[in-house]
Amino acid sequence: MGKFKEALKDFQQVKRICPNDPDATRKLKECEKAVQKIRFEEAISVGDTERRSIADSLDYHIIEVEPQYTGARIDGDTITLDFVKQMLEDFKKQRCIHKRYALQIVLQARDLLRAVPSLVDVNVPNGCHFTVCGDVHGQYFDLLNIFELNGLPSEDNPYLFNGDFVDRGSFSLEVILTLFAFKCLYPTGMYLARGNHESKSMNKIYGFEGEVKSKLSDTFVELFAEVFCCLPLAHVINKKVFVVHGGLFSVDGVKLSDIKAIDRFCEPPEEGLMCEILWSDPQPQPGRGPSKRGVGLSFGGDVTKRFLEDNNLDLVVRSHEVKDEGYETMHDGKLITVFSAPNYCDQMGNKGAFIRFNAPDLKPDIVSFSAVVCPYWPFASKLLANSLVCM
Repeated sequence: MGKFKEALKDFQQVKRICPNDPDATRKLKECEKAVQKIRFEEAISVGDTERRSIADSLDYHIIEVEPQYTGARIDGDTITLDFVKQMLEDFKKQRCIHKRYALQIVLQARDLLRAVPSLVDVNVPNGCHFTVCGDVHGQYFDLLNIFELNGLPSEDNPYLFNGDFVDRGSFSLEVILTLFAFKCLYPTGMYLARGNHESKSMNKIYGFEGEVKSKLSDTFVELFAEVFCCLPLAHVINKKVFVVHGGLFSVDGVKLSDIKAIDRFCEPPEEGLMCEILWSDPQPQPGRGPSKRGVGLSFGGDVTKRFLEDNNLDLVVRSHEVKDEGYETMHDGKLITVFSAPNYCDQMGNKGAFIRFNAPDLKPDIVSFSAVVCPYWPFASKLLANSLVCM
């Protein structure tokens, strides 16, 4: 979870209790290195007002595309459907697109994302539909299966992907470039929300950072970290359905205007509204309790009921947790968890799901699906030995 300084004390205690345990020794050394790096970075860091945007220093126009490159190409500054379809095919063959086009996609997506508020209002006209997907976690071939089952994103077939696009799975780069490309192609056909894994600390631990370094460069690691800070935190569909990655809050009385006012352009804090949006989970019992994750909180049906009443809403949709059928309904039908990464980490055996809302009634139509066969790729293999709780 990136709390290396706190973890160091725990590992030191474990080492004192089990001085001859090789695993404890190894993890203590790893944690000591991480803390040393953090202290060094803190020593040389500059304030936010002095820190220059990495995105502002990059220009895809000056990157030359070699004549021998045979992958998908963008002519000029406009991302087209033909390009996106060719890119999807290239990714299926495990071919990465040229760095010029990857940079163009990320920079253009950044411009779109930073222009929206922290809470985005989505309008679905009568007779139209809207699809909400949960965590994808780098499972590119399962993402393609969603599009096979439900159609490609478009202005007439809009999607909201509700955070945790990356980490754990081996194709996180392909997933995020696909989602960003569709955002550029159809700004109101692809909505994206931040999850707790769209952060530097989680990407460092759970695979995305290493994958990006291997497939692109260190510069892209910094760029993605900056762009993830532009992702909005919540969406409201037709003023009735509240969609957020994690969950609700440690205090009553939070209004939608409070969420819209959050300054989200930063790494997630360890407490407060933004933290709880990204990390909290529902619980079956009423009231509030400590989180099993060590950050955020657990909240009961009474908390959900009061939040909906305070904001004249009908339903909470959130993601963040593996569910056997890809979804779970709780709190007297007022809260739905949707998780879209089937057979999570290639081990869990769960189904994935997505939710279609049809206007004007917005009754949730939940579709479950099984995992598809995908090629093996080594980036996430080391992570499978870690905890498989959906962090």
